[in-house]
Amino acid sequence: MEYADKVRTFFSGKVVRKDLTAQIKGSAVVPTYVLEYLLGQYCASDDEVIVADGIERIKDIIKSNFVHRSDAELVKSRVREQGEHRIIDKINVVLNDKQNQYEADFANLMLRDVPIVDRIVTQHKKLLSGAGVWCIIDLSYDHSRDAKVRWGIESIKPIQVSAIDVQEYLGARPQFTTDEWLDLLLHSIGYEPQYFSRRDKFIQLSRLIPFVESNFNFIELGPKGTGKSHVFSELSPHGVLVSGGDVSKATLFVNNNTRQLGLVGFWDVVALDEFEQEKNSKTIDGDLVKILQNYMANQSFNRGNDTIMATASMAFVGNTKHTVPYMLKNSHLFESIPQGYLKGAFLDRMHLYIPGWEVRILKESVFSHGHGFIVDYLAEILREMRRLDFSDLLSSVAILDPSLTQRDKLAVFKTFSGLAKLLYPHRQLTEEEAEELVEFAMEGRRRVKEQLYLIDETFQQQPSLFRYVHKATGQEREVALLESLSLDSTFEIPDVITVDVDSGSVNTTSTNPTTNKLFIGDRAFKENQTGLSFRKLFGDYIEGAKQISLIDPYIRQPHQYRLLMEFLVLISERKPLDQEVDVEVVTYFESPDKEIEAKANFDQLTESVADLGIQLTYRFDPAIHDRFIYLNNGWRIKLGMGLDMFQKPDLMDIASVFPEKRKCKKRFEISYQRI
Repeated sequence: MEYADKVRTFFSGKVVRKDLTAQIKGSAVVPTYVLEYLLGQYCASDDEVIVADGIERIKDIIKSNFVHRSDAELVKSRVREQGEHRIIDKINVVLNDKQNQYEADFANLMLRDVPIVDRIVTQHKKLLSGAGVWCIIDLSYDHSRDAKVRWGIESIKPIQVSAIDVQEYLGARPQFTTDEWLDLLLHSIGYEPQYFSRRDKFIQLSRLIPFVESNFNFIELGPKGTGKSHVFSELSPHGVLVSGGDVSKATLFVNNNTRQLGLVGFWDVVALDEFEQEKNSKTIDGDLVKILQNYMANQSFNRGNDTIMATASMAFVGNTKHTVPYMLKNSHLFESIPQGYLKGAFLDRMHLYIPGWEVRILKESVFSHGHGFIVDYLAEILREMRRLDFSDLLSSVAILDPSLTQRDKLAVFKTFSGLAKLLYPHRQLTEEEAEELVEFAMEGRRRVKEQLYLIDETFQQQPSLFRYVHKATGQEREVALLESLSLDSTFEIPDVITVDVDSGSVNTTSTNPTTNKLFIGDRAFKENQTGLSFRKLFGDYIEGAKQISLIDPYIRQPHQYRLLMEFLVLISERKPLDQEVDVEVVTYFESPDKEIEAKANFDQLTESVADLGIQLTYRFDPAIHDRFIYLNNGWRIKLGMGLDMFQKPDLMDIASVFPEKRKCKKRFEISYQRI
């Protein structure tokens, strides 16, 4: 069964075409989950006629019922004339103790102090959270002369799904491959999977971990325009996004005057947006940082003499001001956050630091046109799974290094658990898939820890070694940071943190990774790693070779021919001008038609490189599988992925002319062998 058919078959009525959301939304300031709630009501069909009618119905609802702030007076007039009218607005409820009644404020209609009966508030406690809840509201108007209050709320229906079947969700998961499930989740948050590598998908979906894992502390810093706050503002009625500069003890935890609980007491996820230093910004309340720090560690805060337990996850998203090489050379990766939070004890509470600089700037083309979960349905599923713990799956495959602190281990276990619940909710995953989650989780925590060594020297006294033992093989594996691996060797990084494995000591040294001695052995590369080029990988090994054989079965697509040309140019650059080199290319085409086309391409290429002193020959061999470079100077290089190891850059991406900026496609190895 094709992927699209699976989605519609196993999740009928629970998925929606994501392009319809964008089509309807237009300029309306409506959260995605509100629109998709309506799409689920009126466009749950594959019949284009029904979908078209549903879209028109929803547009009419938005036009007639959704309150735009600019039309507030017009809507009020309509309610007055009709006596009662249904609207869609965000409302917040407070207790007026002087009048001994609850009163509602309307965000867009701009009505204040509208009485609301106790029954409704008791039924929907989140109305009291202070952040507002989107609702369908029947609003009435009293024309009588003796009316003390003109406006009345007849009924309220928070916009969220009424019921879900978690077992149905879990039962459908085995029908999808891991790649298909990744794509379904990516469609669900609004993105087209084909534009993202596997690591990119993990980074995007990791933003959902706070929704599926209780008391999870998440931070993402990166350039503007990468969608950092999108998930927290648009995709769940159980999360709230607030400006980092507007938070206070009363907003987050408790108002000591009214004893009203703050956001942490009501929401599953509280996200602080624009979490960065700004000129002329107000001073950070030191007490707030201490309370937040205590809550992030202990899941509790005080209200008077009472201790309140809460499960809200904390997310911090903000912009970076410099490139990663600049930060690694001159400061650290937390340099942009407000100074008041730049404390080792606070930052040590972070479970996962997502490298926002790896996320590409969002363009219209990357937004989904396929089927994904109605986000409100997905939000309810994730909320149900918050009560589960999948960390035992980690313990079954890996043993974390004993040098890791309790907070390090907790961070790794919680990130692993969250990712496992997202990708493998049925608890069925291979050892390789489990290791993938372990390494992603360890990398996210190591990114926090290595900055702590720079920010607070006391952390250097007990260094953590981010490695684990694979239980099945007994093999020990270290988890490195991609940004460290990706640093171009032309950048000299004077302050590189290294950990001595034997003594456990932390050293800060000036390092320039260049050497005259050629490496022998296996080198591993990670998905999205940059700083690589054919010059760096093969240049020194080509020196002195007069006969070179490239075996690569995948030289078929235009970009693969360009990579071959790049390799041939490198050979010409590494040989004396008056010397000729024989180069043989061995590849394969399954289709005879493609082979004819390939011969024409290779003949043209043979003629083109002849002036460079390269005598190119080629042949097609259906028996080849592994990729190799054989050189008659005594070297053999085994290519894990052949020459096609990089992601294709966009047309206007500098990586198209700057090889070191290209990203690796996936994890692979290159083996350098003497023969």
